Amino acid sequence: MLGPVILAASRSDRMRRLISAAPVTKQVVDRFIPGESVADIVPIIEELTGRGLELTMDVVGEDITTPEQAAAARDAYLALIDRLRELGLGERVEMSVKLSMFGQALDGGHELALANVRPVVEAAAAIGTTVTLDAEDHTTLDSMFAIHEELRRDFPQTGCVIQAYLFRTEADARRLAASGSRVRLVKGAYKEPAEVAYQQKHEIDKAYVRVLRTLMDGEGYPMVGSHDPRLISIAQELARRAGRKPDEYEFQMLYGIRGDEHLRLAAEGHRMRVYTAYGTDWYGYFMRRLAEKPANLRFFLRSMISRG
Repeated sequence: MLGPVILAASRSDRMRRLISAAPVTKQVVDRFIPGESVADIVPIIEELTGRGLELTMDVVGEDITTPEQAAAARDAYLALIDRLRELGLGERVEMSVKLSMFGQALDGGHELALANVRPVVEAAAAIGTTVTLDAEDHTTLDSMFAIHEELRRDFPQTGCVIQAYLFRTEADARRLAASGSRVRLVKGAYKEPAEVAYQQKHEIDKAYVRVLRTLMDGEGYPMVGSHDPRLISIAQELARRAGRKPDEYEFQMLYGIRGDEHLRLAAEGHRMRVYTAYGTDWYGYFMRRLAEKPANLRFFLRSMISRG
């Protein structure tokens, strides 16, 4: 299993330096992270929305060690929202945020993260869009769900992410499906111990379908985060059985992966949202993309060999 090895490398300063210094790395990273600044990303936003797609934007960077860095992360999202307002694309583009970027792991981190994310949620609502709180490792989830609940008191459209591989997720899905909230379901991309998470792909896939059925049968708005053709077909069938219209759920996939499928689903009338990351602190995000899917790792290694 290479996934755990890659995830361990994502936390290694030595591996960060080695991979970041490789001449080919930036060319490969650009496949998944198409820019470092708001100015870089605006043409991507305009291109994808012009092709009938919707977006969720992630300003990458999780290694926050000071309150000042957390405030800078907040300000980066506020700058993005201001640019979306100028473009008139608020209704087509939402934000995805990791609370670790807003200081969740610092002293007093729960309160700090809530204080930093609230202005972002407020600004997003003011331009007609919203924010989804990304899930991180299992030790952070109680705090994330508490912040999600707090934000939804004033901004009920605030979304959150749940991860199929965690044992707790079926119960979380039942609670969230009954609340009318927006919920993105993903398989999970963090290294979790066997005490809290399924370890085998077939177990995770089965859990994904069980949780997705709960979301589709519930009162919330499911967001299907998967590139797996089989799971996409199952999602469509579960939506049909639940009597959901095409605008009552959506698919979400990563920028740089299965782009033709993005366009196919949109052309068929599905809501298709592309998870698009940008920023300078790309290493952790990039390594998780490699860990999630062997094809991504093969692509990276082939590129390094061919350009070496």
